[in-house]
Amino acid sequence: MNIGVLKEAKEETRVAVTPDVVDALKKIGASVIIEKGAGEGSYFSDEDYKKAGASIQSRADILKKSDLVVSIHLADGASLSKIKKGAFYLGMFQPAVNPQVIKKLSSGKVTVLSLDAIARITRAQSMDVLSSQATVAGYKAVLLASTHLTRFFPMLTTAAGTITPASVLIIGAGVAGLQAIASSRRLGAVVDVFDTRPEVKEQVQSLGAKFVEVEGASHSAAAGGYAVEQTEEYKKRQQEAIEKFAAKADVIITTALIPGRKAPIIITKKIVDRMKAGSVVVDLASPNGGNCEYTQHGKVVLTKNGVSVIGHQNLAGSLPSDASKMFAKNVLNYLKLLVKEKKINLDLSDEILSSTTITHDGEIRHKLTLDALGGSKQDGKKPAAKKKA
Repeated sequence: MNIGVLKEAKEETRVAVTPDVVDALKKIGASVIIEKGAGEGSYFSDEDYKKAGASIQSRADILKKSDLVVSIHLADGASLSKIKKGAFYLGMFQPAVNPQVIKKLSSGKVTVLSLDAIARITRAQSMDVLSSQATVAGYKAVLLASTHLTRFFPMLTTAAGTITPASVLIIGAGVAGLQAIASSRRLGAVVDVFDTRPEVKEQVQSLGAKFVEVEGASHSAAAGGYAVEQTEEYKKRQQEAIEKFAAKADVIITTALIPGRKAPIIITKKIVDRMKAGSVVVDLASPNGGNCEYTQHGKVVLTKNGVSVIGHQNLAGSLPSDASKMFAKNVLNYLKLLVKEKKINLDLSDEILSSTTITHDGEIRHKLTLDALGGSKQDGKKPAAKKKA
């Protein structure tokens, strides 16, 4: 069984498989093929991969030989068309955002496995790429905010007087939000947190932040722990509460995402226009349209009232070495479940494997992708029996 690892597009610094997991992949029965230069952006050389036991080959050879191809993002169209029929393709592909690409892969009988669709259950935590990469993004968001903020984060008592601590407002207490809370508190800031899920209140408070409750939120249980769309009445109450806290905030960090949907606008221009001059907004939802009306993806916008609104291109990729190691460990743990007796064994009765299997046997199985394509009866089929490849 050959596992081929592709080099990402030039704007992506991360790599899907790092040298430290190559030996473990070999132990489950895989020969690992790395595209030349795939690890350069993450500071892993071809020689590092060779020492770990991988072979370095061209993209064409990888696509031709691999039983399972791995990349973080979807490769370019020309490369995707050359993945061999019946092969598996693993990564973090946002299938509902890229439905036409998924449809073409399905037509070519490629089984698409997307880790960003993984079931949010305890058993899947070690494979959850959204969580691992959100950890990196939440940490780096705070550091980025601190470099743009015009004042200190911690309280300082000096001969020149006392400096009060910065006030940080965090929207969303998922993995990224919780990491942002912890990092902000380490730097000495006072932190307020909004989230539509009341069940995260205890986690927020355990990190030393204040949880701001807004009544009437739609429950997230039906969405498997992911955020859900809220009612207009709730949004209005939330907006009023956020306006109050934003007016005193030095930093706002937004993390609100809904799978398969454009990111909801939470921080309006009106809210930003009332913030203090020199304040900062870091929008982690920038790749999906942004939670702030001023956000421009990949840019820092300075508003007329002196607020910096940051829509970073790829926060996880700004710490590529560790981000790649975390992603690679997620991939390894997933493959330990997928590969049995040195063969790919796609057991669709397993909740983890079923949730991540976007296409199989020429059919699209992922509901959000089907919805994006206009709907289909395919998502109503019963899981197939165990398949081997």
